[in-house]
Amino acid sequence: MDKATRVVNCLAREGGFTLSFFAMASLCEVLIDTDNEALAIEVGRIAANEAWRIEDKYSRYDSKSLCSEINNKAGQVIEIDKETFNLFEFANQCYDMSEGAFDITSGILRKAWPFDGSDNVPSKKSVQAALQFVGWDKVSYSANSFVMKKGMEIDFGGLGKEYAVDRAVLLISQKTNAPFLVNYGGDLAVYGTREYDAPWQVGIEHPSFDSSQSTLVTLRTGAVATSGDANRFLLKNNHRYSHILNVKTGWPVINPPNSITVAAPQCIQAGFLATLALIQGVNAENFLKEQNILHWSIR
Repeated sequence: MDKATRVVNCLAREGGFTLSFFAMASLCEVLIDTDNEALAIEVGRIAANEAWRIEDKYSRYDSKSLCSEINNKAGQVIEIDKETFNLFEFANQCYDMSEGAFDITSGILRKAWPFDGSDNVPSKKSVQAALQFVGWDKVSYSANSFVMKKGMEIDFGGLGKEYAVDRAVLLISQKTNAPFLVNYGGDLAVYGTREYDAPWQVGIEHPSFDSSQSTLVTLRTGAVATSGDANRFLLKNNHRYSHILNVKTGWPVINPPNSITVAAPQCIQAGFLATLALIQGVNAENFLKEQNILHWSIR
């Protein structure tokens, strides 16, 4: 994103203000209940600066990011900071908890799967060629260093936006006790108790963008995150190939929901659980029910 176009807009609404900006390929918003416009503007700037910082540091689309540097130096030991180590630790926990299904090295499979709506289904040979560079168990890291096999890549896309939401909540809560909601492209978290203990009304957009089929959720605390399968796919001989891949086989999971939204105490946890559910394919809803996880599913 061109840094010259990075602006934060402030709009008054009943009971407070809405701050909006663009980051991580998403419309981002902070809704705060306050009559102090100067505070609202400052809160918006705090949220935006943190989102842009994380995007600059961890986006694989930015050739100057740390993520790109790590990928370009695959096969070499690279120095990392505490924040990156903590993200790797969370990724490692996700990998273990999912029995290898959630793997931040799996993004390289996109080289075999374009998921552009065409019928360009890859050959088994090309998928197998990409699979040799997938596997979190092939990396090694410590508190200040990281190394992976030459040809491998990491992708923070499954964690970055949700992590940014949690960071924004933390930073804003250090500035004010006013109740607020942070929403980054549909992944969101709330903080504080609103007047009369009123909940936030959160809309879960239907994957077809049909507003009449969207779901309204009430939220007083915690976070929700959504993972979807609506817009990225291949279609060949009337068979739809989902972009949700089984990282062990390199091929799409069978019949995942179009959208899964999960509630959790933190947004990064909700995001992981939503993605993990999608990976279960046809068993997504049963998986979440067995774990007693509050969720909303759209098929």
